[in-house]
Amino acid sequence: MADLTGIRPANVRASLAIGAHLLWACASPAYAQQTDCRQAEPVNTLEATGQALGRCWQAPPNSAGLEVTVRLALRSDGTLYGEPRITWLKRNGTEAQRRAFVAAVFRALDAALPIPFTESMGRIAAGRPMAIRFSSSDPNEKTL
Repeated sequence: MADLTGIRPANVRASLAIGAHLLWACASPAYAQQTDCRQAEPVNTLEATGQALGRCWQAPPNSAGLEVTVRLALRSDGTLYGEPRITWLKRNGTEAQRRAFVAAVFRALDAALPIPFTESMGRIAAGRPMAIRFSSSDPNEKTL
């Protein structure tokens, strides 16, 4: 489980990061264990990379309104390069809820990787940082 002590918001420069914002509705937490959620077909776009990373995401129960942004990089073979880092955490909920949420994010990444890149996408993505936002919908939150 990730240690949330000392987490501070960080700016991720657009010139260094590929933004892929994933907003997934809450579904049954057992879904990821019942289904092989890993991307089977080769990925050839940045959008498809974000979708492949989010395929295994299941928000834990009682996590409405929580959000985490994770910065990570992938190798050309779709495996993780280095350690993913939390760059932003919405401070809703209790400490236990935030810990469970972050743990679910890292479980989703573990389940989704490696991403099956095409050769050209592997060259594009290799070593480049990307920021992925994982969120749990809050029915009371108003958006524009």
